[in-house]
Amino acid sequence: MSLVTRFAPSPTGLLHLGHVHSALAGFRAAQEAGGKFLVRIEDIDAGRCRAEFVDAIVEDLTWLGIAWDGPVRRQSEHMADYRQALAKLESRGLLYPCFCTRAAIQAEIRGADAAPHGFDGAPYPGTCRGQSPAERERRLATGTPYALRLDVAKAAARTGTLFWEDDGAGRIAADAAAQGDAVLARKDSPTSYHLAVTVDDALQGVTLVTRGVDLFAATDVHRLLQALLDLPVPRYRHHKLLTDAAGRRFAKRDQALTIRALRASGKSAAEILDLAGNVTAGRHSPTN
Repeated sequence: MSLVTRFAPSPTGLLHLGHVHSALAGFRAAQEAGGKFLVRIEDIDAGRCRAEFVDAIVEDLTWLGIAWDGPVRRQSEHMADYRQALAKLESRGLLYPCFCTRAAIQAEIRGADAAPHGFDGAPYPGTCRGQSPAERERRLATGTPYALRLDVAKAAARTGTLFWEDDGAGRIAADAAAQGDAVLARKDSPTSYHLAVTVDDALQGVTLVTRGVDLFAATDVHRLLQALLDLPVPRYRHHKLLTDAAGRRFAKRDQALTIRALRASGKSAAEILDLAGNVTAGRHSPTN
């Protein structure tokens, strides 16, 4: 089987060195194996994603010489794929509406569209899991905002113990319950990050997922979804994160480190690629 990797940025800002570091991980893996490198735009967050950032991502990658195979997949154009997967999970009784407080659920909804960069705080305690069907129907009828959560305990009971392979950490026993019942959709959208990325990787034939170690724990949720939806299981390679002098992860707030800013300062493509490949990386293992 030919190796297929991907780079999947969210167009909520300009590319920075951390993005390029991640893109290079997949691009070089594909080159070394004679495989394919794909680009996907993860733009399900309509409130934060911008068309101009999509254009900038494509233009910056092209300028850097990071070429990809086939068309760029945009998640916003494939909502039917996520509805189909969601319907399958719902038909098996694995989802439930979560209402909680208005402020809490709105924060959860906003956060569900983006990749979870690390896991902080206690997992969702299952507050709405035990609501009666009558109470759920009453709240749904009133138009109360809600998210659809995966009943992880029920799902795991059906799949049994699951494993996934990481190139650095080896064979990992998936523990999706450690993060609580993941949000998979919301009232006005058929998907969240967890569901969309799992479905997309399967539909695009991705065989090696390269991404930051901050997403290591999220893979447990993705492995559970793969089993529930009868999807193939790729191999994973979680790379170190680029950090600044203070040890903070590079982020979109670091405007001086965007590719546009570096280009404007006179840096060549080769120099930027060298910086992205060699800047000191932090959080060296998922167990740190």
